[in-house]
Amino acid sequence: MKVHLPVRKAILNRRTYEAPAEGRADKVRLDFNENTTGCSPAVLRALAKLTSRQLAMYPEYQAPTARLARYFGVRPEELLLTNGGDDALRVFFDTFVEAGSSVLICEPTFPMYRYYAEIYGAWISILHYGGEMEFPLDPVIGALRKKPRVLFLANPNNPTGTLFGFEELEKILRAATHTAVVMDEAYAEFSGFTAVPWIRKFRHLFVARTFSKVAGLASLRLGAVIGCKESLALVRRAMPPFPVNLAALVAAEAAVKDRATMQAYVNEVKRLRPWLALELQNLGVRCFLSAGNFLLANFGPEGPALFRKLEKQGILLRERTKDMGPGFVRISIGTPAEMKELLKAIRKEWKAPT
Repeated sequence: MKVHLPVRKAILNRRTYEAPAEGRADKVRLDFNENTTGCSPAVLRALAKLTSRQLAMYPEYQAPTARLARYFGVRPEELLLTNGGDDALRVFFDTFVEAGSSVLICEPTFPMYRYYAEIYGAWISILHYGGEMEFPLDPVIGALRKKPRVLFLANPNNPTGTLFGFEELEKILRAATHTAVVMDEAYAEFSGFTAVPWIRKFRHLFVARTFSKVAGLASLRLGAVIGCKESLALVRRAMPPFPVNLAALVAAEAAVKDRATMQAYVNEVKRLRPWLALELQNLGVRCFLSAGNFLLANFGPEGPALFRKLEKQGILLRERTKDMGPGFVRISIGTPAEMKELLKAIRKEWKAPT
């Protein structure tokens, strides 16, 4: 029997998103900006208390949302919990983007903005970071005159590490008169900057957050959207009734209660990040200033061969040769032991071109 499935053209015209390779458990995972120190022990204790009856019931969100809202410094009605940070981005397409409408993206950046835009059949308007990885503020202001449906801004940006402040943000928000501005703050805890205090002043501002990075809960998939009550009510219309699982809620509550563990991780990242940059620079590697839990480096034309050698030794980095040029790589800031192992392998396998 012949069957013809009526697949949307947007799906047929794009490639499947390739997830990281399996079998990574025993490797030095510096490719996905994960918290390689692990989550708080309090999370494990909280999860261990879950009962079979609780797991058999649909989760309730009111109390966990109220407690997590306090962590973000907002009201419960200003917080929407999602199934991971990716889902916190997808909901904006469900709410604002129709086939043929436009979204504005500054690349290189987090690939999920383009991923969802292609799936939804949106027109993608792309601007580019400069050679020094500077944010293209003036081009963004100009592009907003064309009234794109959504502007996605990662701040700090992944993979460049670029961070802009309130002055730049205010210019963007005042120019975006017909655009939802989504600030993706997956790495906000490492930068010390957040746009959350401005959600009541600018109703078209939304902030996307995640518990995958600083809280170390990537496997449980919990994200959040923060916005003013009236605007977030529109986004809620695009959400299913039970988007977040109970284990994620329990884990997140335990994580935010143990702020000392999260702050210790942030402090360690801030200590190791400039140290790693200096060590690499001493080896002749160009590094870029970063405000996230990662570092962008350029090893030049000889870089790809080095990355293959490191991979064979079980050291995984996020190569960006395809979209940024030969030798570009994003390195997650791991534990001190992981950083020393990485540097030892680099010193053994690579010499700067003369």
